[in-house]
Amino acid sequence: MSKVKEEAVELEVQPEMDSKYRLIIVAAKRSKQLQRGARPRIDMDIQKHKPTRIALEEAQRGKIPFTIVDDGEM
Repeated sequence: MSKVKEEAVELEVQPEMDSKYRLIIVAAKRSKQLQRGARPRIDMDIQKHKPTRIALEEAQRGKIPFTIVDDGEM
């Protein structure tokens, strides 16, 4: 497989939301993006729902790409 194809495969694989704590962290960061003007990735009325609710729904549906970075042993 060429290097370009390998990178494309890596982008398709997203880690699963393995804990409620990760869900909250991802949703909180996404909420900040929405508050700064990012467009929602799901069809929800931004006039009726707060950014935190939209971000949580996006995270639960798997619409927010994220990576898990291992900082190593502390």
